[in-house]
Amino acid sequence: MASTATFPSTLATRSAATASLRSAVPTGAKIVRFLPAQISRTGRAAVLPTPRAAVSGAEKAQPAPSSKHERVVRVHSTQEFDDALKAAKNRLVVVEFAASDSESSSQIYPTMVQLSRTCGDVDFLLVLGDESEATKELFRREGITQVPHFNFYKGAQKVHEEEAIGPERLAGDVLYYGDSHSAVVQLHSREDVEALINQHRGDKGKLVVLDVGLKHCGPCVKVYPTVLKLSRSMVDNTVFARMNGDENDSCMEFLRDMKIVEVPTFVFIRDGQIVGRYVGSGKGELIGEILRYNGVRVTY
Repeated sequence: MASTATFPSTLATRSAATASLRSAVPTGAKIVRFLPAQISRTGRAAVLPTPRAAVSGAEKAQPAPSSKHERVVRVHSTQEFDDALKAAKNRLVVVEFAASDSESSSQIYPTMVQLSRTCGDVDFLLVLGDESEATKELFRREGITQVPHFNFYKGAQKVHEEEAIGPERLAGDVLYYGDSHSAVVQLHSREDVEALINQHRGDKGKLVVLDVGLKHCGPCVKVYPTVLKLSRSMVDNTVFARMNGDENDSCMEFLRDMKIVEVPTFVFIRDGQIVGRYVGSGKGELIGEILRYNGVRVTY
């Protein structure tokens, strides 16, 4: 095994050794460039220093909510929309902007209904742009030009948006942006990371898997359902944590100090030391790396 890089109690400095253990990126794995702040090789917008949203229905005539799917709330005006966001406080609010004659809206809406039944801590809204002048005005205010379009809000602030996505991506987005009380520890600062690592020092300490991503990162969203499942099935020997590097200045500074240049990056930490990294969104490769750092012999 490669030598480990020390993870000191204070993370103010980092040497080249912290980056030397990064696993090779598997062929075909999707990566989002984090540094430098230039256009990536895929032609997508850069994510530093100011990350931008990544741009990738409803029964044919969307019915008013009934007992069948009462958790998808139909919004008829800008005032109703603003009131719903305010009432949600810090809960995730998922808004589908649709049209009654849109086949794509019709195809994705049943997924909204299903998610509303299974995600009790998330609010779901539906806005039909062709319903009235009031909803058309709401479309204009929110900058909606195509349907179906999904906006995600927390604390009345938009945190993400998507267009032209399928059911799997929508479900993944809801998990990624709405997951607030799962077995994955949410980290919001350098101090949070240090506290978690110190909590799991010693011979009986668990392997800590730190999932580092960005708010608007397609591959990060793609792999997160796997992280969530693993956090529930490996609770006896592994702690899973997540940090979004663009959440605040402290998180961004932490990523720079750790020399993380691509996301998602998974940092494996045991007894206060970095023992390895995996960069990418490959589910099988991630599981293999976690097993390996838990002492299970893995043959590729």
